[in-house]
Amino acid sequence: MRTRADIACWLTDMDGVLVHDNRPIPGAAELLAQWRDTGTPFLVLTNNPIFTRRDLSARLARSGLDVPEDRIWTSALATAQFLKTQMPGGSAFVIGEAGLTTALHEAGFIMTETQPDYVVVGETRQYSFEAIAQAIRFIGAGARFIITNPDATGPTPTGVVPATGSFAALITKATGKEPYVVGKPNPMMFRSAMNQIGAHSENTGMIGDRMDTDVIAGIEAGLHTVLVLTGISDRGDVEQYPFRPDEIVDSVADLVQ
Repeated sequence: MRTRADIACWLTDMDGVLVHDNRPIPGAAELLAQWRDTGTPFLVLTNNPIFTRRDLSARLARSGLDVPEDRIWTSALATAQFLKTQMPGGSAFVIGEAGLTTALHEAGFIMTETQPDYVVVGETRQYSFEAIAQAIRFIGAGARFIITNPDATGPTPTGVVPATGSFAALITKATGKEPYVVGKPNPMMFRSAMNQIGAHSENTGMIGDRMDTDVIAGIEAGLHTVLVLTGISDRGDVEQYPFRPDEIVDSVADLVQ
């Protein structure tokens, strides 16, 4: 049986694991320092496609966490990489923010409003009726439908707001076409992350705070899974699922040696 001692590389979720409401979770800075000091390959993952790596690195720095840009992997980056492998130099009609458009641009994709190969929907606070209507028309005309992540809602200081999954559902209702989801819980996101650091599933661990995304995707990707109780899921939630993480710990502080 694989144990934590067998793990040489780590993937970790960000919100609920390292930070909460832009405050560092106790033990997060120490764990990141431990990985740096020991030369342990790692990536910080997020399903949020709004921000670029640079944005997220700066946000974490303001929280007191030192995470270089190249140690961050987002659903936007995973989506761009996926599309690059599917259709190099393809075109897309994009609903999203800088994190997504920058990733697609760097992957060689053309953003267009004329006969796109793909309609790509990500997180944004600027959804417009016209953009959604245009996406529906393009999909009806044969464009392939991709979304960065399935989250139906997202948190804000004033409460939850509709997110990628909610607007994708609207488009699906209008077109009858289901999107392909690249981000968690698709294990593809973890596999693409492992490729970035040259990791293998046999010796890679995943730390997350959600049973329905982090843990299930980690299991399906063949990783050692660690659930922390500083975010969404608690011990009671674990009993509701037909699968279990390899470890349950109170927080990342329990992983510091």
